[in-house]
Parts: sequence; structure tokens; C-alpha cells
Amino acid sequence: MKQESAAQNTPPASPPPSPPAQHPRDHGDPQALWIFGYGSLVWRPDFAYSDSRVGFVRGYSRRFWQGDTFHRGSDKMPGRVVTLLEDHEGCTWGVAYQVRGEQVSEALKYLNVREAVLGGYDTKEVTFYPQDTPDQPLKALAYVATPQNPGYLGPAPEEAIATQILACRGFSGHNLEYLLRLADFMQLCGPQAQDEHLAAIVDAVGTMLPCFCPTEQALALV
Repeated sequence: MKQESAAQNTPPASPPPSPPAQHPRDHGDPQALWIFGYGSLVWRPDFAYSDSRVGFVRGYSRRFWQGDTFHRGSDKMPGRVVTLLEDHEGCTWGVAYQVRGEQVSEALKYLNVREAVLGGYDTKEVTFYPQDTPDQPLKALAYVATPQNPGYLGPAPEEAIATQILACRGFSGHNLEYLLRLADFMQLCGPQAQDEHLAAIVDAVGTMLPCFCPTEQALALV
């Protein structure tokens, strides 16, 4: 849900996409907005928020189908980061962040650069189910990369995606770090959180790196 800090770098001169007319609001607090992160937002939101909850959205699957020429790759060697694919049977785990008052405009301003201008993502309303209270779903804003954006790479065999990830680095770090941190997050969610696509790419990386170990030791290498 790719989402990196790049304040020290100059963003490309591309116009942001048009935001939706209205952002989803918390019915319990009209001044609050929930933002759903399913990529690097799960470990590094980089904006002020009032609350956060781990949980999932239904009807979507996470895929490493978006190209990244800034955060995790370059123009010559685009990295691979995640987007959401509409999937009736799908379920994607992530983190929802609640922003309130002045935090709303500041978060949206920041994410517009991080996700839309630099990432090629657009916004979409999703229904988020907190892990602890799934019977109390929330409306949330998610950043989704569609096939219409110029950075979209689309499907590829997991082995090919793994090869591309191992070769790419951007201003926010190595593409492998992105993969491993997302895999770590899924492990922390517990056995009920499954992502076969992510797991297949991690396994493919493991076969390519005989000494591969998806722990702090591996993260120290990237």
C-alpha cells in the first residue's frame, strides 16, 4: 500500500490525481478519518494519528503488481510494491490509522505526495474489520494502484517478481527490505492472516539466497 517517506528528495513533476468528493468518516466521530495501510504504511506511516488498529478488508487481494521508480526502485530498474486487486474471495490484512482534526488535512497532504504523486496510487473507500472487533467494521480510505497508472506492471510469476525485488533499490531502501517487513507484519497478525502471493515470493527469494533468513539478520543486509 506502498508508502514511504521522501521529504528530502525532489518529487517528479506530475499532477496528483483528483481526490474523491468526500472521504469516508468515522460515524462515531465526524471529525475523524480512518486510513487503511497494507504496504509500508503498516510499519512506517510517517504521519500523526490518534489511534491504530490491525485488521483486514474483504473483497481484495494484495499483489506485487505496482512498479516503483522512486521509493524501492529507479527509472532503469523499477521495484515491485503492492496494490489491491478486487477479488470476491480475497482478504487483505493491514493497519487502519485514525486521524482527527488537523491531523486529517496533514495526513492527506503527506499521503498525496507519498502515494499519489510518487507512487501512482488513487484513493478508494474500503470496509475495514478490526482484528479485535470484526463485528464493528469501519469505513476507511485506501490508496490503490490501478492498471491505468503508468507505473503499473501487472502480474508475473512469483519467481520473476522475486528476482526483480532482489535487484532493486530506491530512495527509501532496498526492495527486499519492503518484502521482508511486510512478511514480518503478517507473521505478527497470527495464523489467521494468510497471503499466499506474499508467501510464494518470500519462498522464491529463499531459493535464490541459500543463506536467506527472514529475520533481523536479513533486514540488516538491505
